[in-house]
This record gives sequence, C-alpha cells and structure tokens, in this order.
Amino acid sequence: MAITGNGSLATLLFLFVIPAALHKGAAQYPVQSQNLVTDNVEVMEGDVAVISCRVKNNDDSVIQLLNPNRQTIYFRDVRPLKDARFQLVNFSDNELRVSLSNVSLSDEGRYVCQLYTDPPQEAYADITVLIPPGNPIIESREGQVIEGNETEMTCTAMGSKPAATIRWMKGDKELQGISKVEETYDHMFTVTSQLRFIVTKEDDGVPVVCIVDHPAVKDFQALTYLVVHYKPEVKIIVEFPDGLPREGQNMELSCQAKGKPHPQQINWVKVDDDLPSHALITGPDLYIENLNKTYNGTYRCFAANSVGESYDDYILYVYDAPTTTPIPTTATTTIPTTTISLPEATADTTPSAEPAAHDSRAGEGAPRAVDHAVIGGVVAVVVFAMLCLLIILGRYFARHKGTYFTHEAKGADDAADADTAIINAEGGHNNSDEKKEYYI
Repeated sequence: MAITGNGSLATLLFLFVIPAALHKGAAQYPVQSQNLVTDNVEVMEGDVAVISCRVKNNDDSVIQLLNPNRQTIYFRDVRPLKDARFQLVNFSDNELRVSLSNVSLSDEGRYVCQLYTDPPQEAYADITVLIPPGNPIIESREGQVIEGNETEMTCTAMGSKPAATIRWMKGDKELQGISKVEETYDHMFTVTSQLRFIVTKEDDGVPVVCIVDHPAVKDFQALTYLVVHYKPEVKIIVEFPDGLPREGQNMELSCQAKGKPHPQQINWVKVDDDLPSHALITGPDLYIENLNKTYNGTYRCFAANSVGESYDDYILYVYDAPTTTPIPTTATTTIPTTTISLPEATADTTPSAEPAAHDSRAGEGAPRAVDHAVIGGVVAVVVFAMLCLLIILGRYFARHKGTYFTHEAKGADDAADADTAIINAEGGHNNSDEKKEYYI
C-alpha cells in the first residue's frame, strides 16, 4: 500500500492535553463520528498537548493525522512532517497518540483524524491556545481625592487570548465598572475597565481591587488604596470647672480638631464681641480667669486645613457664686429657701434656650439637673405638708362625727306643718332649759 504526500489515506487523530495535574489550563470536550472519538483542547501557550486517537471496532484500517493545513503529521507510526515538536507517544490498532510540545498561538486550529475506510471517516479536534494577560495596571485620575468629589480609576489587562473580564471591589463591596475590549493586530485582546464613584471620608485608607478573570489564570489582581482629604471636624471640650461655671472661677476650653490633612490653623473668637481681657489662648486651648457675668456669650473655635474650614460653638453662662448660708433642715424653712434659689437660673436676661445649648454643647447636664432637683424637692415638701393637713383634718372630723336629736323634733310626726310641730313639741317655747342637744 502506497503512502501519498497529500495525506489521502484515511487515518484517525485524537488530541488531548496532558492532565491538569501536569499541564494547567487544559480542557477536553468529547466529539464522536461513527467509529472515531476525539477531543477539543484548550491549552496554555508554552504547555504540552497530547494527541490521542481511539478507534472503536477497528478492522485494521489505516490511521492518519493531519494538521490544520491538511498536511500529514503521522501516518500510522511514521512522521512525514518535519516538526520535531510532534512525538509519538503510543501506536496500536485502536489508538494513535502524539504529543505536541511548546504550544504556540500558530498551532491553534482544527486538526483532522482520518480513518482509511470506504468511504473514509474523519473526526475533528479544535485546539485553542490560551494566553494569559499581563499584570493588571490600576491608574487613578488623581492621587488624592477630596471628600464628596467623584473619583475615576482605570484597570487595564493587556495581551490576552481570549479577552479577559475585569471586576472591581472596594473594601468588601463589589462595584460595577465599564469595560472596553480591543483586538490587536496579532489577534490578542486588551481590556480596559473604568470605575467612577463618590468618595466619603470613611473611604480613606480603604483598598480598591481590580480582579482579572481569565481561563488561563486565577486570582489575578491589582490593588490600590484610597487617599481621601476632608475638612476638619471640630469639638469644644470643657477642661474645668467640672460643674457649673460660677463667678470668680477659672475656665479652660479645649478645641479638638481632626481632619486630613491635619488642621494647621485653630482660632478662638467671641461671637459679636471681643474676647475678655483676661482670656489667654495657648494652641488649641482658651483660658479665662475670674469669671463674671459680663463674659456671658458664644465662644467659637475655628479650624482650617487645605480642604476647608469648620467651627464649633460654646455658649457660656456664668452663674452666681455659691452662698455660705447653711441649708435649713425643717420642712417649714426648706420651702421658702428653695423657692428663693430658683430665680438664679432665670435672673439674667439671657434667653433660657441658650444655657440649654451651652450645657449640651459643653457636655454638662449639671445646670438643668440642679434646677430639676430643687423643683422636685419643693413639690415633695408641698405634697407632704398637704398630706399631713389632710390627716389632721380627718382625725378632727372623725371625733365630732355623729347624729343628734332635739326636743323640737318631738310631735313633728303628727303635725300638719312646721308651726304646728313647734307648738305641739313637748314643753313648747316656755321651757328653754329642756332644749338641749345630745351628741352621740
């Protein structure tokens, strides 16, 4: 039997990739044609593919392998094609197995298995070469983002086959980007994904991850961290006094400000007025000596950085100096004493809402707590006094409670009217000594 150069004799070709434990990225898909069985193959560039053909119920027919250009690679166990990358692995009546090493993109295509019967039979195996993308690259429109602004990031995966897909993660949250695929002259693909979102100060330091998915690689990703600038957050803290600010005491207010970048300027002012002459500013702290009521007002702390400026207010209300008069212990003296102390919180012309704002901003509930305690004490004393009075009256009326009868009532049952009853009464009006009342 003669062998022709154009590969007209029937052969059977079967291609497969070395198992995944030895050659990653390979996949097999069974294809059947009468007595032929072969596989489609996916193999990474540079790996080894193993070509194997199986024949069912072979009757000693000749097996031949053809490449995508219809050139004979193997005729039975002979290799006419001068490509040393093809090597015979096994030959028998039921199988022809050939290996292809160092697979490249040019090896991709449809290979033909031929079984020389009458008529000849063919089976086809498509080899797909996988080329992983290069390292993904993340680029940001700006290195530092201001809170509340929109940022844009771009992730690029170049030189892959087939085209890769790109996903985005911000922290533990997945975000949706917009992808664009471009095919290069050498049939490779470049994928670019754009991501846009509004940043907040909570995003500062949060990782943003670009994840590239491709059949040839796993967990391929690039990472960057957000740098968010935001204006200062300002809060005034009362260092002392601990309780109510009273005349003659000293006060220190501390201005706590944080932001990114860190605030470089911190200033103290008094709204609609000048700071007291005794006020001393040391860094973020305001120190006031010998408080008096002329210092009442709103004190404001400003903090600024390159992003912006913020402030916080403290409303100062100076109370009278504490008196040295002993607190009475009896109920009768406690009521007026407490009543006199109540106007202290409302004696000044300052609206009652301002001390409330001062207390809440300064973190002090003492002024309102003391007023409530005094009012509660007054109410308790009044209620106690009223209860005592009710008990005394009850006992008094209980002793004099009862019914009584007079002689004037005698004969009233038989009389036609009141005058007759009086005339018929025993003794009449002449005996006044007998008109006595008896208490039971």
